[in-house]
Amino acid sequence: MSYSSDEARWEAVASRNKGAAGVFVFGVRTTGVYCRPGCASRTPRRENVRFFATPDEAEGAGLRPCKRCTPRGGDDAHAAAVARACALIEAAKEPPTLGQLADVAGLSPFHFHRVFKAATGLTPAEYARACRDERLRAGLQSASSVTAAIYEAGYGSASGLYGNGAAALGMQPSAYRAGARGERISYAVAESSLGPVLVAATARGVCAIEFGERAEQLPARLAARFPNAVLVADDPAFAATVASVAALVETPARGLELPLDIQGTAFQQRVWAALRAIPPGSTASYAEVAARIGQPGAARAVAQACAANSLAVAVPCHRVVRGDGALSGYRWGAERKRALLEREQEAEDKGTGDRVRPIAGSAWPVAGAHKGRPYLAQACPTVLPDNPLTL
Repeated sequence: MSYSSDEARWEAVASRNKGAAGVFVFGVRTTGVYCRPGCASRTPRRENVRFFATPDEAEGAGLRPCKRCTPRGGDDAHAAAVARACALIEAAKEPPTLGQLADVAGLSPFHFHRVFKAATGLTPAEYARACRDERLRAGLQSASSVTAAIYEAGYGSASGLYGNGAAALGMQPSAYRAGARGERISYAVAESSLGPVLVAATARGVCAIEFGERAEQLPARLAARFPNAVLVADDPAFAATVASVAALVETPARGLELPLDIQGTAFQQRVWAALRAIPPGSTASYAEVAARIGQPGAARAVAQACAANSLAVAVPCHRVVRGDGALSGYRWGAERKRALLEREQEAEDKGTGDRVRPIAGSAWPVAGAHKGRPYLAQACPTVLPDNPLTL
C-alpha cells in the first residue's frame, strides 16, 4: 500500500498498522510530538494530526520525536538494509530483482525502493547499471577486446551498449579503451575571483571545472586526463558555457543549469548525488554523507570520492566538512573552500548572492560581510539531485 493520501495514512494510524512504519510519520498538534504508525501511545483525535514524509520534516515543523516509538530508530536499520542490498548488487553479474533485494532488506518492495532511493540518490536499477558500467570501464583496460569487456561486464549484447549512445562511458567503448582518442573536448581558462578556472566539455556536457594557481598549468592537467582526445581551446561557441561556470563561482548558491558529463564508480555516484542534495548555505560531515548513502562506516571513502571530484562547485564537495565543523581538506585549497561556503551562507542570509567584495583576513572575496560563524554540520535532506550525473 502506498499511503499516498491522508485518508490512507490516518487509517494506518487509527489501526496501529506497523507495516506503514518508515513510510511516513505523524505529528500531534496538542502534544508537540511526532510518532511512527503503530505507536502504542493513545490514538490522537484526527483534527490534531498532521502527516510528514520524514522525521526531518516533522522536526522542521517544530515537533519532537516520541520517546515511546522512537520514530528515528529505523534509520540505522535502513542504512544497514541499503548496505546489504548494495553489496548484493555489486557481487551479482545479473542484477537482482526488486523483490529479491527487498527480501534481503526485510522490507516490502515499495518501501525498499523508497528507502534505497532516499539513501543513495539512485534507484536499485540505476545502481545496478552503475556497477555494471564500473566493471566495463575496468574491463576495457584489461580485456582482450572491446566485445569481451562488454560481455564480461554483464551486458547481454554489444548492441545493448552501443544502442544507448555509450552513456555509460561518456564516449564509444573503443574511444575509451584508446584513451579518448578522437573525442572532441572544448575548453577555456577564465579568470575568477578565486583564481584561474578551467572549464571543459564534451558534446554531452561539462566534464571538468578545475581551479589552479597559474592559468598555463590547467590545460596540461586536462591533456593528462584525456591523453588522446582532440582538445579545442577557446571555441567561440563555448563562451556561453564558460560564462555560466564563471557566474557559478561568484555566486555558488545559484546552481548550474548545464548538463554534466562525468565518469565515476558506483560508489562515487552515490556520494556525488548526496553532495548535490546538500542545500547551499548548509554543510554535512563526511560521516553524515556516509550514513546518508547507507554506509555509515565509509567516511574515509567518502572523503576520497570528494577528492576525486573533477567538477568544482557544480558537484559541491566544498559543503563537506569534518565532524567538528572544521573545513578539512579541499582539492583546490582550503581558502577557496572557505570562500565558497561564506558566499553561500551570506547569500542564504540575505536572499541574494550578487554582491562580491573582499574581507579582512581572507585570501578570496566573499559575498557580503563576514560574520565569523562556524559552519556546523547538518544532515543531508533526502531529496534527489536536479541534474543527475551522466557516466
